[in-house]
Amino acid sequence: MTADRHGHLMSDTGTEALAAYEQALDDLLFFRPRVAKAAQEVRAAAPRSVMGQTLTAYLGVLGTEERDAAEAREGLTRFRSGLDTARLTPRERMHLTAATAWLDGDLHTAGRTLADLTLAFPRDALALFAGHQHDFLTGDAVRLRDRVGGALDAWEEDDPHRGPLLGMYAFGLEESGHYERAEEVGLDALARHPRDVWGIHGVVHTYEMRGRFTDGIRFLDARTDDWSEGSLLTVHNWWHYALFTLETGDTARVLEIYDAALHHDGSAGVAMELLDAAALLWRLHLAGDDQSARWGRLADTWESRRDGPYYAFNDAHAVMAYVGAGRVAQAQRLVRDRERWVATEPGGSNRAMTADIGLPVCRALIAYGRQDYAAAADLLLPVRHRLHHFGGSHAQRDAIQRTLVEAALRAGRTELARTLLSERIHLRPVCPYNWSAKARLEEQLGDPARAAAARERAAAQASG
Repeated sequence: MTADRHGHLMSDTGTEALAAYEQALDDLLFFRPRVAKAAQEVRAAAPRSVMGQTLTAYLGVLGTEERDAAEAREGLTRFRSGLDTARLTPRERMHLTAATAWLDGDLHTAGRTLADLTLAFPRDALALFAGHQHDFLTGDAVRLRDRVGGALDAWEEDDPHRGPLLGMYAFGLEESGHYERAEEVGLDALARHPRDVWGIHGVVHTYEMRGRFTDGIRFLDARTDDWSEGSLLTVHNWWHYALFTLETGDTARVLEIYDAALHHDGSAGVAMELLDAAALLWRLHLAGDDQSARWGRLADTWESRRDGPYYAFNDAHAVMAYVGAGRVAQAQRLVRDRERWVATEPGGSNRAMTADIGLPVCRALIAYGRQDYAAAADLLLPVRHRLHHFGGSHAQRDAIQRTLVEAALRAGRTELARTLLSERIHLRPVCPYNWSAKARLEEQLGDPARAAAARERAAAQASG
């Protein structure tokens, strides 16, 4: 029986397959598109390799693509048919349990099993990566931090994969509010591997959360060759660049980025990229910027996917696209479909995500699009502190939080708007959006002097 470079035994995996597996792990940790080809090479060299099969299973779920997950589920089911699990190692059995649960829609069992795996085998890079992405997709910031942090002591300083683990840890630190420490750890990761796009992503998030958007632009500009093309995270990091640019008020540049990187004729049309495109256009929509042509093309792409009820976070962004394109009836059809599904589906993690968070958010987005701002506010208010339960990062979910602010302002709910903006400004005092919204509130409250001061502060921050 062969073993990987950290001493983990691998059943039915010869030398050729082992080399392909190590390459696939490296590609996975650095978000290289060739990871899919490397995984195929593992299976071709060793069709009965448990780790090769579970790696493929994880690849089927990490992109939140319903069709990929269905294909991976069929493949893993065939592999498990007649498999004598008693002859496998405990680690391999745990990976099979986690992958099977995830493919069956039980994300929480998968997450717990991956946590047990890391406890027993802290140098299992696949378990750490899959667990980290699981925590992101389920919005569990504490586990996002501690799953990796709890394993780091088992990794030697000179291990080539300690760098990407630090990049993962940086993101977990940022999502749990440790911004300075997250930046420090992320920069350590990049000192080891400058092209670690997840490490770059972690540092970028720290700038976003602290309102350091000009620093974020300079940081990304200085590393353009390391992140701007050729990775599975290219579009998402361009989305971050666009968010920073939006804070400066340079809408023309934002749209240049959108057209060149986020959504165009050559875009892959995958969910992770489409939701970035929708989230960026929605911020412009909230500012009253009509991008109907872009919305129409984006809505067409969402519609062509014909997604079923697979991941509630994706559904919300599809609804943004439909509403932005003026296709409210289409958004309502999606909501009715999910309502029917929730009423008949007996369980599963996405059912709870959809029922508790996804549907209220989708209904609120539709209400906002129909200019029923009071209804939008009423729908979002009860879930605003629980949005993380349907996944995403703080930065991603802020599009929904801003929708609540805008709905409160436009509905004339000044007490609610004042509370929301007080929260936002004290948490993130450097944010032109917060201060411009504050100026509109003060105008509604009949205080032109305070409104002017808030506008001046917004303008000063936007100019850097």
